[in-house]
Amino acid sequence: MSRANHKRRAMSDINVVPYIDVMLVLLIIFMVTAPLLKQGVEVDLPDAPAKVLDINSPEPVVISVDRDGNYFLNTSSTPDSALDPEALVVQVKQALSKDKKRPVMVRGDKNGKYQNVISVLVLLQQADINSVGLVTEPGEDG
Repeated sequence: MSRANHKRRAMSDINVVPYIDVMLVLLIIFMVTAPLLKQGVEVDLPDAPAKVLDINSPEPVVISVDRDGNYFLNTSSTPDSALDPEALVVQVKQALSKDKKRPVMVRGDKNGKYQNVISVLVLLQQADINSVGLVTEPGEDG
């Protein structure tokens, strides 16, 4: 009868084991995905549908990459002549030294290799250019 006289008390302890399990799973997910995020080239991609550049903004520095991977620069003294990577970086830095807020755009041939555009983006990243736009043709909707 002594058991019948004891009142049951509510348990006031918090069971943290499920929280620890969740935290360990999140930790593993972040440890696996964090190195993957740092391997890419930082590029500011336009939202779809892409907006046209503001008329009041300065003339953009446009790097064109043809089908064969040749680089062309619109601010070059000879915009129709191909540039080697080192000359491209030097001339882009010169163009940006006058106006730091000048937009930098990359035009890639749709029939060229994806690697050609990535190579330009890597060159721009090495030149400490943090913001790059990709030039596209307006779609059927735009």
